[in-house]
Amino acid sequence: MEKKGYYISTAIAYTSGKPHIGNTYEIVLADAIARYKRLQGYDVYFQTGTDEHGEKIELKAQDAGVSPQQFVDDVASQIKDIWDIMNTSYDNFVRTTDPKHEKIVQHIFKYMYDKGDIYKSEYKGLYCTPCESFWTESQLVDGKCPDCGREVQPKCEEAYFFKLSKYQDQLEKYIEEHPEFIQPAARKNEMINNFIKPGLQDLCVSRTSFSWGIPVDFDPKHVVYVWLDALTNYITNIGFDFDETTEEFKYRWPADLHLIGKDIIRFHTIYWPCFLMSLDLPMPKQVFGHPWLIMTDGKMSKSKGNLVYADDLVNEFGVDAVRYYFLHEIPFAADGIFTRDLLIERINGDLVNILGNLVNRTVSMNYKYFDGIIQEHNVYEDIDSDLIDSVLSLGEKVTAKMDELKVGEALQEIFDVLRKCNKYIDDTMPWSLAKDETKKDRLATVLYNLLESIRICAVYLNPFLTDTSERIFKQLNTEKTAMDTTEVFGGLEVGNTLSEPVHLFDRIDTK
Repeated sequence: MEKKGYYISTAIAYTSGKPHIGNTYEIVLADAIARYKRLQGYDVYFQTGTDEHGEKIELKAQDAGVSPQQFVDDVASQIKDIWDIMNTSYDNFVRTTDPKHEKIVQHIFKYMYDKGDIYKSEYKGLYCTPCESFWTESQLVDGKCPDCGREVQPKCEEAYFFKLSKYQDQLEKYIEEHPEFIQPAARKNEMINNFIKPGLQDLCVSRTSFSWGIPVDFDPKHVVYVWLDALTNYITNIGFDFDETTEEFKYRWPADLHLIGKDIIRFHTIYWPCFLMSLDLPMPKQVFGHPWLIMTDGKMSKSKGNLVYADDLVNEFGVDAVRYYFLHEIPFAADGIFTRDLLIERINGDLVNILGNLVNRTVSMNYKYFDGIIQEHNVYEDIDSDLIDSVLSLGEKVTAKMDELKVGEALQEIFDVLRKCNKYIDDTMPWSLAKDETKKDRLATVLYNLLESIRICAVYLNPFLTDTSERIFKQLNTEKTAMDTTEVFGGLEVGNTLSEPVHLFDRIDTK
């Protein structure tokens, strides 16, 4: 059967500096979704990358005494390194300074201009350089940018404008008719009530006060506004072209999911859809504005001095421990808080006690009582059915949560079954069965039930804790790692010899 395509993207990271864990959370979340879709059999295309133009970049490069290109090259390399450190499985890493992307953006701008959707005028307003956003006085919060809270500066310059207002009714109708388009629902209500219903204002889509951007080819003193440039990466890198629509583009577009931070949802659910309408292209199927990972004193920022970086955490605690924290601790629609103490608590409590100890003592008992050889003598008791039923229903529960993008809850379903496995050990007491030779067959069944339960849990853990899952499979000496092997209890091969028991996680000493 031919695989069904699934296209997922993150927002492309702005190359103003090294990404902190709040930025890194997004790529890990997207990776878990992408890996789960692959586990389900989808032909996944997972795209991420870097947003590299704009006034902020130009100013930072000046401060650093390097060219803008050198500056973004250095930062893009840092970002890519961290994405790789976090073991993310992206298929394409986009850079908006790629010549191919720049050329298509110029074509898009000219197409919109020729269509009458872009016109030249003059802009007078208030501009937030870090956000690359213009604001009216009424939109400010306490006189500052409503997105980042920083100072805004008055700007007056010649500019091209996109007729956002032209598509207001069409956009509003689309959102109302497709309730799944913006998630969570609170984000949808925010966009409709705060931005669309008050009336969309035409959008400034070019600048002349700086040069680090894609030139408007028919008016080169202008550079393309960074958001028109950046948002189009979702189509420029999968084969979109005015000359000929490629088979790849027909296959991949529309995207199944744009995964972005809640702070930039306006750009993805108002500007981007209107751009697509102008290009006569279909909407992405869903835009999910995920919550933030914040510190106890609020959002991470250089000014607060509270930045934490993923590579530092990985060096100290390991990649899967950090991935687990990111994925487990951030609710579906509410911000999650990072503290070192809670990270250590999760490592010791969940990863060491619940998962690690379960695998280690089960494999160790099998070595102690059966020389590491997997045995099964089908001596079942009533207590077994509850565990087996829980294990066999795990896939349905995890998939239901993942379909709703409730990744933390999906992970919790797996750990609930792992807890049942630990309780099953306490209830069946294999060490007691081992003392009675007449109960050796029952002991074999108990240990087989545990090993098989661990195997199935490891299959579903793989998208979240990839390295850990692979280490479990290695200890179990099994190649039964696909989702379809979890449909029937009994996939683990009897007669195989387990690998030597190895601790999956080390306990962190808090003293």
